[in-house]
Amino acid sequence: MSIGRLKEVRMDRGISQKEIAKLLHTTQQQYSKYEIGIQMLPVEKLVILADFYNTSIDYLLGRTDERAPYPKSILIENSKILIQQ
Repeated sequence: MSIGRLKEVRMDRGISQKEIAKLLHTTQQQYSKYEIGIQMLPVEKLVILADFYNTSIDYLLGRTDERAPYPKSILIENSKILIQQ
């Protein structure tokens, strides 16, 4: 995970670690470990954060600098294809 990206998006919104921890149903101490890269953020929590920040998981992971999320229709269609296989 891109160290600093989680903090960057959180600070851009003016939100505390405690508030994000509540959203993720974890403690502020645990979220802090995710944010500084001591522990990996579970995928299900990445999804919650990507939706909350209206961005992509790739952006949160530092795989792209494009903040815009992928169109939902593409994600939904890809999910349907994967489920059918």
